[in-house]
Amino acid sequence: MKVLHIYPGSDSMITRHVKMLAEGMRHSADIRTADNGTTARQLLREMEPDIVHCHGCWQYFVARAASSAIRQDARVVLTLHGQLEPWEISRHNVGDKMCKSLLWQREAVNRAYAVITLGRLERENFSHLGWNPRIEEIHNAVITNTISLESMVSQTFAVYQKVMDSNTLEQMDETECRQLAAILKVGITGDRRWLGDETVSGHVSRQLLIYAEHEGIRNYVDYGINILGLSAPLIDTEKIAAYMPPTYTRPKPIKEIIGEYKGKEIDYLLRMIAQLQKAPLLLHLIELTRELYRDNIHDEQLVAALEERSLLTFTQRLMQVLSEQVLLDEGYMPVDPIDDRQTNRIRKILTNHLKI
Repeated sequence: MKVLHIYPGSDSMITRHVKMLAEGMRHSADIRTADNGTTARQLLREMEPDIVHCHGCWQYFVARAASSAIRQDARVVLTLHGQLEPWEISRHNVGDKMCKSLLWQREAVNRAYAVITLGRLERENFSHLGWNPRIEEIHNAVITNTISLESMVSQTFAVYQKVMDSNTLEQMDETECRQLAAILKVGITGDRRWLGDETVSGHVSRQLLIYAEHEGIRNYVDYGINILGLSAPLIDTEKIAAYMPPTYTRPKPIKEIIGEYKGKEIDYLLRMIAQLQKAPLLLHLIELTRELYRDNIHDEQLVAALEERSLLTFTQRLMQVLSEQVLLDEGYMPVDPIDDRQTNRIRKILTNHLKI
């Protein structure tokens, strides 16, 4: 993990805090520090950090560095150091400069993956502002004996790890996404021969397993990994802490939403597709794929029913998405795939499901 601390060098208390964190983590991560805008810009380019830990709120170069970090896909953690306490805000002169400062302050705070407060009162006061719900409380060993240096360092590193374990799809490259699609296909079919000429090898990443956990598809991924004989880290993804969007709920099997399979297969497929039109989820795409691999589907009857329910075009878009997400073969598609702007909308919903 690569961590860049950005802080105002003119503040001696913040400087001591940063130096204590940097020293305490030097064996656990690649740690760099910047106490001015020029150094911050240089290290952002050269280091390409995973985490940018910003300290304080009233230095414009810190907020600017946070924005630059987000643009290059680093994740920002912000420690307030008491600078958004009510009395601290009121201490500054009110006017155009103050208003502008609050605007860029709020934007920087809102876009941070996590905000660290240094005590209970600061946490409560910041929470009342409503600027960011992802608040952590870690006491400052520089100014209090209620926490040891070691505990402050370990708790801060735990926040970094929690940040990195959030929305891990965003950290997966094209090769890993293709690997996931192949794993899912084997996990659905139970046979590696369904991959044809597709080759899957190498190590399965921590990020992929965590993503599978958050999407409720870990069972399919584990089954596919086992059949393919891939190596994977031995981690209990259920116990890994992560930040989730406010609207996130763990995906449920589709039958818990639309009801059990009853009557004709086509009627059940129609209910599945209608639910996917309301809320596309990767788990439900997988469950739909399992149904499409069955031999008892009458394609002509299904197409007629889809037309009657005004679901035909949406289903064609689903087929395109399924070909990408789980490598569904064209021979098992009841309709020809369509790739248009609305298909891209489905992709974006899937991609952004865990986005903060």
